[in-house]
Amino acid sequence: MHRKVLPNWFFGFCATLLLLFNTVVSGSIVFFLGLVKLFLPIRAISILLHLAYDMWCKGNRLGLYVGCEQVNINVSETVKQQGWYLLVSNHISWLDIVVLSAAEALPAPKFFLKDELKYIPFIGTGAWAMGMPFMKRASKSQVAKNPKLKGLDVERTQHSCRNFRQHPTTVINFAEGTRFTQTKQKQQGGGYNHLLKPKAGGTAFALEVLAQQLDGLLNCTLMYQAKSQHICGSFMLGQLQSVNVEVELLAIAQVPQGSYQGDNSYRTHFQNYLNQLWQNKDEQITQYMVERSDMSSHTNKKVASL
Repeated sequence: MHRKVLPNWFFGFCATLLLLFNTVVSGSIVFFLGLVKLFLPIRAISILLHLAYDMWCKGNRLGLYVGCEQVNINVSETVKQQGWYLLVSNHISWLDIVVLSAAEALPAPKFFLKDELKYIPFIGTGAWAMGMPFMKRASKSQVAKNPKLKGLDVERTQHSCRNFRQHPTTVINFAEGTRFTQTKQKQQGGGYNHLLKPKAGGTAFALEVLAQQLDGLLNCTLMYQAKSQHICGSFMLGQLQSVNVEVELLAIAQVPQGSYQGDNSYRTHFQNYLNQLWQNKDEQITQYMVERSDMSSHTNKKVASL
């Protein structure tokens, strides 16, 4: 089927149904196997669990290519399928999870998720079964009332990341902590044109726990071209024109390492390091948008001349 034969909404509708069906079926299998693993923690169950999760990733890949006109996922050729990586990425849309899980070159993508998501059927329950870390940050006032809450995120992150050591894994952290909107950007005040300020804590904790096993840090930049700023809505309507993912591999020896909780000097150093990554990422997105704008303008002129 060529996109010129059928309307865009048809492809968006089919892709959305495919993703929903894939999530329900694969999510149910993963959750069931996760329950079995609680009572029968043997390697065979763990292998089946990862096979079911891989099925979900492949289903997402198919849905993404059905629903989007152009998909470019560029992962450094030196990334190994049997490796362990920590990936930091900007966060634009709920579709980001589908996109990164669809990246065939990444070994078993697993995500840092907000604590509220664990109660969402199929998605949250499946993530729980896979041992993904759920982040529940306590406010300063909550910590003041209950000091035991301090460092709870660290313990959860360490526990989850230790589980990742059993299988080749890409631990994915959306360092901004929330999806980008222009309103949130204005509230934060300056710094970047297309990004929110990165939060270094989750990335530093994962790095501290896994550093000895990691084969590298993956710096990922997500970029979309759509007819509106609502990426998921554009995808469901078949109006998502392009998805572009650039994944750069950084040698782990070049990434600052230390105790984020116990060393103030290291905390500042790592924050500056991540801020510089984000500055470079912001410039990369600006360049991408200029190039896409130039291409669109050139196409429009060509059509007008015809």
